[in-house]
Amino acid sequence: MDDDGEEAWADFERTRADAREQMREERRRAAERERAEAQRRTRKEARREREPQTEAARAQTAAAKVKKTSRLDIAPIIMPTRQEYEATKRRLDYREGYIHFAVAGTSGSGKSSLINAFRGLNNGSDDPTVASTGVTETTERITRYPDPNEANPFVWYDIPGAGTLSVPDWKYFNNQGLYIFDAIIVLMDARFTAIDIAILQNCARFKIPSYIVRSKSLTHIENVSRDMRRTRHSEVHYEHARDKYMMETRKSVSTNLPKAGLPPQAVYMVDTETLLDITEGKVPKKDIDEIRLVEDILLEARNRRVDMALPLTVSL
Repeated sequence: MDDDGEEAWADFERTRADAREQMREERRRAAERERAEAQRRTRKEARREREPQTEAARAQTAAAKVKKTSRLDIAPIIMPTRQEYEATKRRLDYREGYIHFAVAGTSGSGKSSLINAFRGLNNGSDDPTVASTGVTETTERITRYPDPNEANPFVWYDIPGAGTLSVPDWKYFNNQGLYIFDAIIVLMDARFTAIDIAILQNCARFKIPSYIVRSKSLTHIENVSRDMRRTRHSEVHYEHARDKYMMETRKSVSTNLPKAGLPPQAVYMVDTETLLDITEGKVPKKDIDEIRLVEDILLEARNRRVDMALPLTVSL
């Protein structure tokens, strides 16, 4: 292994140590919660035993006890070995000097369309490198897409949708080898899901920059507008529906992140047609968060180029 590889592994080893310490702390807190819950149940059951119960009530109490006993509070954190880490980099064709973005999330959330837009390609383009799209999950294996613009040190990876895999949420991150990536876009569609949370938790553990992106925003805004018209029985301006959609999306994310033990994080609401206009150098007609997302990704790219002592000529 060359010096760059040794340094990368040393950084990863430090991340592994931090993750193990975090896992021990999470398990300690979980054990404390379980002990407190057990004491509460014991007191509650003692009170119930002093009260007369019907046969049905006793059966219900027993079923609840089994359910609580079988519950797992924390999914295990499985850290890859050095051999697995290097093998995954080779399998996914990770190359030094590039910034490798994974676009992950549930099945049908629009990952392929987003990658095409970032690369300046229309879904219907005749370009043989365009990512396949469809109404169902079209990505059955991880697919690597270099950026057509050689000035951009980006490589985009289309990750199979979590809903198509027969694995628990906490295994998805490791099974797909997401721990090797430089940044991960977590693409949500209609709602924030358990797999989104699992990916973000692992991004935090592995210290990988992550972006929460909600796709198909113009369609969602139109749906909000239609619902508002039905309620008000009057015309609804696009701006009002957009503001309602943005407020509800941010509320959903800001509510769910703390529940998962995650710090606050921005959510970018985008539409691929608008994003495509931006990458083609056009002025978008209805920008939501597309410009902000592109600017933040470019900032991440510039920061990494400085770390790698490479030129800063980066653009989308």
